[in-house]
Amino acid sequence: MKLHLTIFYLSLSVLFFGSPLTAQNTKNVTAQLKYPVTPKIEVKDTLWGTVYKDNYRWLESMKDPKVISWFKQQAQLSDAVMNTISGRDELIAEWRKLKELQPPAFSYDYEAAGRYFYFIKFPEDKVSKVYYREGLYGVDKLLFDPLNHIPGKTLSVRSINPSSDGKKLLIAYSEQGLEVFTLQIIDVDTKQMLPDTILGSAGAGDWSADNNSFLYGWLRSTDNMDPNSYLNAKQKLHKLGAEVKTDTDFFSNESYPKLNIDPGVFPTVQMSKYATQYIFAGEITVQRELKEYYAPINQFYSNNIQWKTLCETNDMLLEIQFFDNKIFATTNKNATNLQLVATDAENPNWDNAEIIVPEKSMRLVNFNRCKDFILINYTDGISNSIVKYNPKTKKTTNIKLPFKGFIYFKRIATQSNNFLFGITSWNKPFTELLFNADTDTFSASPFTKPPQYPESYRNLVVEEVEVKGHDGVMVPLSIIYKKDLKRDGSNVCILEGYGAYGYSYTPYFNAELNSLAAKGAVIAIAHVRGGGEKGKSWHLAGYKNTKPNTWKDFISCAEYLIDKGFTNKEKLAGTGTSAGGVLITRAITERPDLFAAAVCNVGMGNPMRSEFYASGPTNIPEFGTVKDSLDTKSLYEMDGMQHVVDGVKYPAVMCVGGWNDPRVVVWDPGKFLAAIQNFSSSGKPALMKVNYDNGHFTEDSEVTWANFADQYAFMMWQCGHPDFQPK
Repeated sequence: MKLHLTIFYLSLSVLFFGSPLTAQNTKNVTAQLKYPVTPKIEVKDTLWGTVYKDNYRWLESMKDPKVISWFKQQAQLSDAVMNTISGRDELIAEWRKLKELQPPAFSYDYEAAGRYFYFIKFPEDKVSKVYYREGLYGVDKLLFDPLNHIPGKTLSVRSINPSSDGKKLLIAYSEQGLEVFTLQIIDVDTKQMLPDTILGSAGAGDWSADNNSFLYGWLRSTDNMDPNSYLNAKQKLHKLGAEVKTDTDFFSNESYPKLNIDPGVFPTVQMSKYATQYIFAGEITVQRELKEYYAPINQFYSNNIQWKTLCETNDMLLEIQFFDNKIFATTNKNATNLQLVATDAENPNWDNAEIIVPEKSMRLVNFNRCKDFILINYTDGISNSIVKYNPKTKKTTNIKLPFKGFIYFKRIATQSNNFLFGITSWNKPFTELLFNADTDTFSASPFTKPPQYPESYRNLVVEEVEVKGHDGVMVPLSIIYKKDLKRDGSNVCILEGYGAYGYSYTPYFNAELNSLAAKGAVIAIAHVRGGGEKGKSWHLAGYKNTKPNTWKDFISCAEYLIDKGFTNKEKLAGTGTSAGGVLITRAITERPDLFAAAVCNVGMGNPMRSEFYASGPTNIPEFGTVKDSLDTKSLYEMDGMQHVVDGVKYPAVMCVGGWNDPRVVVWDPGKFLAAIQNFSSSGKPALMKVNYDNGHFTEDSEVTWANFADQYAFMMWQCGHPDFQPK
């Protein structure tokens, strides 16, 4: 088999390149590529009086052998080409070496009855293992190693949830990035698995108050290619020792038809450690505004729970926390930057809620409570500040932080005033500290230790600017580069953006991208409309019919980088991931002259069809539906595939798809790639990278590195960086 592969790759190298490459003929390499044949089989959809054509609808039939073969051929071609590019393997080797320098990484800390449960990923580990300790400063004890659980399989633990007595741990794990999980329970004292096993779950939920049962997500199908798998999902209740087939439909449209839960909504159930007298349920989509219900805890095992409405989406609540007899919440209502409000827990009235902390010029990111206080997190779009609120005195105080950057925090334990703070920025590695809310002091974290990076990673400069958009609106742009960088237009630049769901592209130390900055590349992050950097209004300015602002902002940022001498058109690459696929595919179809290369990473390139795959219906609140006339026009404008024009000189393109991805099914970026291969006249490469051991993402370090090394090497190669050229 190895011999056959060797001959195959040697044959491809002759087929692609014909003769040894020189600097002169490198540009013409990809004109010789022979892509898999992609027939154009036209399908016409007449929607609201307009005919929309789709040449690649046949690629959506993921069970068809012809489609499976097409993706395999594309994957082989992509792998063969990238195997000839220098610098790619060196990137992976450098990232491995960086990881070896780092202390063990802790994550997902949970406390129950004085026991702390968490993940640890040692430098030599592919995936995280599950540990626990007795007390905050106890000894780490291994509970679950996913690599040794099933011989020959690389598993990854997605979530853990301890029972309130700390004696049992519910774990959810999967294989190869699948978002369909196996649930099992570990007896913490004996480290033995209980016999209860649930296959094909959407994820683990909370334990019952008596610790004798737990909730979990149920799907109609475990096939991520099945467009109906997420429709009419349920939250089921499993009692320990019972047969799975007897599990109760705890919360769904089927069990509570009077609630009229939409088939595309994912139902969820939660228990609160600060409001143990209630059960909570909700309806989840990508819309951030909550729709929640609650009921008395004594109805937990009832077959007819009397759900009451806690909040509707038009209350515009984003987070909820209980404190004594009040419910605290962040809200967008009458506050584009959010404000903190509260109402009575027994009879909530959000229309007349008390304003606890009014809206500020900075955007309220989130809040969390501990035993006696509430911490509120604000951002100016780049750096965060923290305010402490005392519900008993109603006083607020500002917390003095060790250094500027993006901040996350989580409470250590329910009956504690300690928090874990994580602080990072574009050029400062993630640092975790212990914060005592009684004294407002920071100390070393009992978990993650300070990271270590070479000198070249500590010599990166960050410049925060605002760029005038196409309509005069100022768009934030973060630029990362070496101290001695010359602004003469000669630098390779990678510009990244997202712009969806109201989520902000927050600063964090990306070691992989910063390794390119250390090699002289400019890394830029465009904070485009559709995100949340400037509050709710910023989200709505890149949403449905205003979505074109998202890619137009990206284009404006690209033009700024060129005008200011950071790069030029021949050295600029753009990339977008997931919903950022809309941004990058429309940026290069609107301004193909502006970019040398583009990567659409597990990205949406065909939004007009996105509601028809597994998780698609949950995205309707953000992008719209073809069942609505105005939404259809907006979806067409977002659709990169629909805007690929025959004969246009498009930049080099790499589309990336995860074979096990239910969020953006592989045919979505695949259809955009097919259109580029068939229509682009530039002669630049158009490659489809297919990750067969991945979903939307994976925790496996080696798989992740191989994935991003190809993407970065592709962009660096096409932008002419000397370290990334054909061998």
